[in-house]
Amino acid sequence: MAKRHIVVIGAGFGGLAVARGLRHARDVELTIIDKQNHHLFQPLLYQVATAALSPAEIAAPVRTILRHQRNARVLLDEVVGVDSDARQVRLASGIALGYDELVIATGARHSYFGRDDWAEHAPGIKTIDDATRVRAQILRALERAETERQQMPETRGQQLTFVVIGGGPTGVEMAGAIAELTRHAADLEFRYITGACVRVLLVEAGPRLLASFPEALSAKAKLALEQLGVEVRLGAAVTAIDADSVTVAGQRVPVAATIWAAGVQASPAARWLGVAGDRAGRVPVGPDLTVPDMPNIFVIGDTAMVTGEGGKPVPGVAPAAKQQGHYVARAILARLRGQPLTAPFVYKNYGNLATIGRQRAVADFGWTTLSGYAAWFVWSTAHLYYLADFRSRLIVGAQWMWSYLTFDRGARLITGIDGAMPKLGWTEPVKRAA
Repeated sequence: MAKRHIVVIGAGFGGLAVARGLRHARDVELTIIDKQNHHLFQPLLYQVATAALSPAEIAAPVRTILRHQRNARVLLDEVVGVDSDARQVRLASGIALGYDELVIATGARHSYFGRDDWAEHAPGIKTIDDATRVRAQILRALERAETERQQMPETRGQQLTFVVIGGGPTGVEMAGAIAELTRHAADLEFRYITGACVRVLLVEAGPRLLASFPEALSAKAKLALEQLGVEVRLGAAVTAIDADSVTVAGQRVPVAATIWAAGVQASPAARWLGVAGDRAGRVPVGPDLTVPDMPNIFVIGDTAMVTGEGGKPVPGVAPAAKQQGHYVARAILARLRGQPLTAPFVYKNYGNLATIGRQRAVADFGWTTLSGYAAWFVWSTAHLYYLADFRSRLIVGAQWMWSYLTFDRGARLITGIDGAMPKLGWTEPVKRAA
């Protein structure tokens, strides 16, 4: 009897959950396709961007994760199309790969709301390359300020100004982490700049931060950020971004670095399938997570538009993607036994978490809320749990403990610039003492 060929596109939380759910299926041949060779724990990417963690501490090779799963193989390739009639996935390498069931779990990318030209000057953080680029920008700004602060007083306001655009969990966590990194580093290790020189600005077009949280927690998050020295601008739209400034509500702000955390766009899966996506490009799916009229194609995670309780969309978070992956694995196994899975997917929301900084976080569990140290402890525990393997949990836990005790961030490496310092908009030569 021929084995059933299951193709999974994407080795994120959802894709790996499908693979692991099928690990004991002897009549299944599983192929996982990803254009990266590693599984990445995206919720902690901002800590790579702010030098709290190194990339290898939150990522693991997909082949290593699945090395003991004999029914699985991994392909390092990029999907360029899907032929649902022929049941084939077309790859950038020229291969046309057949499937019996297809699972699309390709995640999301940044959305600049029609202003893709802003991407060059306001990077987001979705990949390791994104995070290390942002880390280099922040650290170079500190080094530049130390070099030129005394000689170029006219640019002082720009040299240590950092702007984060977007007041969701990523923006809040990023702004708090930048404030802690830059102020502690300036006070402890630099000689000509201090924490008082640093300006961190968090911009949100909406009326409050963390719109998916209760208003009371949004207010507590705002207060916690302000206690760290972050300036929070609410109801302020960004209208222009260039190499050395951001225009907020008509006011031009000179900056050393700008970080984008304002929106996401789903992968091109809707185009592959020839269906109409929602405003974020997500593929609408049925209660069983299959595409209407395409019963052999499942779409999960950030790529899928899944309707939850009360008609609200299921959030694009790691726990939701993992639950959907486990559901799809059970559905495929049921099909193999000739017992179709009739129960629809139901998302179990175990809570929303966001950290603002050291001993500062907020948590919403529906039936109760937490803030401060208790929420920070829950956030830390939950994120350690969701890391891919025990090694990562051990290393990240040790790093957090060391940073908590010493305020030290050991991943402060500037890479990829060959020793050259960027101009960052300042064209005047440094004036040296005679």
